[in-house]
Amino acid sequence: MLQNHIQFQPGLSWEQFHSLYGSEDQCEQAVVAARWPKGWWCTHCGGKRFLLTRNDSGRQLWECFLCGYQSSSIAGTVMQHSKVPLTKWFLAMYLMTHNKNAISALALKRQLGVSYPTAWMLKHKLMQAMQLRDESYPLRERVEIDDAYLGGERAGSIHGGRKAMDKTAFIAAVQTDAEGKPRYMRLEPVRDFTNEEVARWAKSHLVPGCRVVSDGTPAFAQVGAAGAEHERHVTGGGRQGAQTPQLHWVNTMLGNLKRSMAGTYHAFDHAKYAKRYLAEFAYRFNRRFDLATMVPRLLRALVTIKPLPLQVLPASEVCC
Repeated sequence: MLQNHIQFQPGLSWEQFHSLYGSEDQCEQAVVAARWPKGWWCTHCGGKRFLLTRNDSGRQLWECFLCGYQSSSIAGTVMQHSKVPLTKWFLAMYLMTHNKNAISALALKRQLGVSYPTAWMLKHKLMQAMQLRDESYPLRERVEIDDAYLGGERAGSIHGGRKAMDKTAFIAAVQTDAEGKPRYMRLEPVRDFTNEEVARWAKSHLVPGCRVVSDGTPAFAQVGAAGAEHERHVTGGGRQGAQTPQLHWVNTMLGNLKRSMAGTYHAFDHAKYAKRYLAEFAYRFNRRFDLATMVPRLLRALVTIKPLPLQVLPASEVCC
C-alpha cells in the first residue's frame, strides 16, 4: 500500500522538541533569534549599540545607548507582560500544531499544568496569531468554495433551517494546484450568504484573475467583484451535492473540519470565536508540508504580531 508522504513525514518528535526547547534559556534564545535574526536593534531610534542586562523576571533586557529605550525579549510581542514561563508557551505551540485534530483548552490545561483561564488565554492568543498570519496570504489560481455553518438547531428551537439563530455561517475555500491537489485553505465567517458579504469576502481573500469553482449558491456570482472568473455547478443538496467532483476538495476539507470539531471540543461560542477556531484548523492544514518547522514558524508570528491585550480576548469560557 502506497503511503502519503505528507501524512507519514516524521515531523518534530517529543524528544527533539524537548532537546530544542526544554529549558527557559533555550526558549528565550529562540525568541531572540526569531525577533532579531541580524542582531538587536532599537525600535525607537534604530540604534544597534546596547547594554544587555536582565530584568526582575530574569529575562534579557536591552538598553539602547543612543536613546535609553529598554526592551525585554518578549516586549512588543504577543507574549508581552505574560508571567507564564516560555517553556509553557512553547509546549502550547507544539501541542496546538502537532495535534491533527487540535487540542481543547481543557486538555491544554492538563498538559501544561496551568489553570483553565491561563490555558484558555494561551490557546486564544495562539489562535489569534494564526488567524492574523494567514490573513496576509490571498488565494490564487483555481479555488473551490462552498457555504457552510457551525452549530445547529437547538432542541425545541423554532428557528430551524439555514438561517437558524444558533448557526454561524462561513465560507470554505480551497486552492488547488495544476495537478488538482489541495494547497491552501481559508475558512472565513460571514454574516450570511448575501451579495454584499460574498463580494467583501472575495475582495479580501482572492487574487484577481483566479478561477473560482462553486455550487449554485446565487451570491457566489459576486466573486466577480474581485476580478475572479466564476465556474458554477448546480449540485442540489445532500449526499449528491457533496460528491460533485469539481468540488471534491472543499467538501473533503469540510468533512475533516466537522469531524475534528466534534471530536475535540465539547462546546464553544462560535458566534464569538468561530474565526479563531476555523483559522486554527486552516493554519495547520496550510503548513502540513513541513511539520518540523511549525513551531518556529508560529514563533515567528508571535514575535512579529503586535501584543494582543485582554480586551481582544474576552473572559474564558468553559469547555472550549
